Amino acid sequence: MASTANLRSRRSAAQLHALAGVEREIRAQDSHGRRKYLREFAQAFTDYASIADRQQIQTAVSAADIVLIGDYHALPAAQRYAASLIEQRALAGDRPVVLGVETIFARDQHILDEWWRREIDENELRQRIRYDLDWGYDWTPFHELLVAARDHGEGVYGLDCMPRENLRKIGARDRHAAAKIAEIRERHPGAAIFVLFGESHLAPEHLPRVLREHTPAAKILTVLQNVDALYWRAAGERADKVEAVRVQDDVLCVFNATPLEKYESYRLFLDQWSRCDSGPDYAPSIYNLVGSLASFLEINRYSPHNGTQPKFLVDMLPEVHGKSSDAMVRRLLSRKAISGQQLESMLASVEERGSAYFPELNAFCIREFQLVHAAEDAARFVHHACRGLPNRLNGHGITGTHEKNNATAAMDAFYIRVIENAAAYFGSRVLYPARLAPDADAAFTLSRAACERAALAAIRADDEKFDSITREWGYRMGSMIYDAYLAGRVKPRGLRRLFLAHLNEPGLARKVCVAVIARLRSAASRGVHA
Repeated sequence: MASTANLRSRRSAAQLHALAGVEREIRAQDSHGRRKYLREFAQAFTDYASIADRQQIQTAVSAADIVLIGDYHALPAAQRYAASLIEQRALAGDRPVVLGVETIFARDQHILDEWWRREIDENELRQRIRYDLDWGYDWTPFHELLVAARDHGEGVYGLDCMPRENLRKIGARDRHAAAKIAEIRERHPGAAIFVLFGESHLAPEHLPRVLREHTPAAKILTVLQNVDALYWRAAGERADKVEAVRVQDDVLCVFNATPLEKYESYRLFLDQWSRCDSGPDYAPSIYNLVGSLASFLEINRYSPHNGTQPKFLVDMLPEVHGKSSDAMVRRLLSRKAISGQQLESMLASVEERGSAYFPELNAFCIREFQLVHAAEDAARFVHHACRGLPNRLNGHGITGTHEKNNATAAMDAFYIRVIENAAAYFGSRVLYPARLAPDADAAFTLSRAACERAALAAIRADDEKFDSITREWGYRMGSMIYDAYLAGRVKPRGLRRLFLAHLNEPGLARKVCVAVIARLRSAASRGVHA
């Protein structure tokens, strides 16, 4: 009778030979495999306690509150196995089922919710979550997983955040995902929660450890798929086919593909990506501007708490639509009950400036990347996000028109818009110092009285004049704030308070504006100039 070592050798020899060539090609194009985080996963799972059968797997899954499923993104069998687990668990009927996925950013939850409610179709979902641009793997098995969760469960949630490509931030992504899973557990207290996440995140000291800190009372089961070392060791078992092994009491590993299948599938995707030839993707440029301004303002994009920091700014990042998305942008704006005239005016601003940020959608529309305007709009987004997206503001913030029948609301709208323009202009100068300051105007006086006179004039005017007055005041204030910053009279931490002010509280925008004017006048009296 053949020994375990002989069985393992005979079953594995040809596959190992074929695998060696594939791995060489992968290493030539992807050097991440040598990273410490990935090595920790490989080192964590080198042996198992016993063989497990299908019934034992089902029993373990049924007993768990949270099931972490390891995903090898390039392998369709991995996503399809996750779908089968959800379907089997739902058929038991004793608990509702919820799915969380790494594939979709938490920032895009509103898009996923629209698909869940059947307000948008599969194609719009795929386009708006930037599946092909930001993920790039096979859509069909992932869509099948989402459909299984919608058919059999009571919720689907995106769990990931940026940046995916930077392994130095991978620990922050684990902490973010754990916080999101804890929120799901609070929202669905009786549900069995299934989480599909990249396999390397499931090393004991990675996501599982952080998740246990967030959910100490939950029973957590990790289900790995096709781990190499475990597969090769199981090849020495006398059974013709080993379906799964129990690594630890709370860790299983199932086998639904061979290592050669895994790495061939990944190699094919690497080859496909290297041949990709599409138009420019503006999203990384916008997100880089947003991240740079946030860092300047000492904003922690991963903060789990509101207060001196916006909560999970990384989850508020906007959609970015390029020139090929005109029809999409029109559909999205029309759903917000924006009139045809207003819609055309908004799109005209895109043509004029190359890009625009629409807070109504929390989205950028870009035709041509012009840094000066993109920087201003990135700052405009940061200002809106710090005030608490998905808050879409009232009055001016939604429709671009001001309320003439309510004097208090109209006055608030004026000061809100002035501060927004000031923050946007200041941010644009920080990100693009070459931007010219507003032209000198001898008639312009920075004072509380002058600002109130401007407010009254703007409120009585039409929408176009209102926009012009608030833009002029905002830009000039923003330029003066930048001058004060250059002179060392104001620090980024103090500027952050301007971005974080909750301006929708009645009268607060006016108070903030008056305080800024007083500070700028005081600085000017001491000879502070750019």
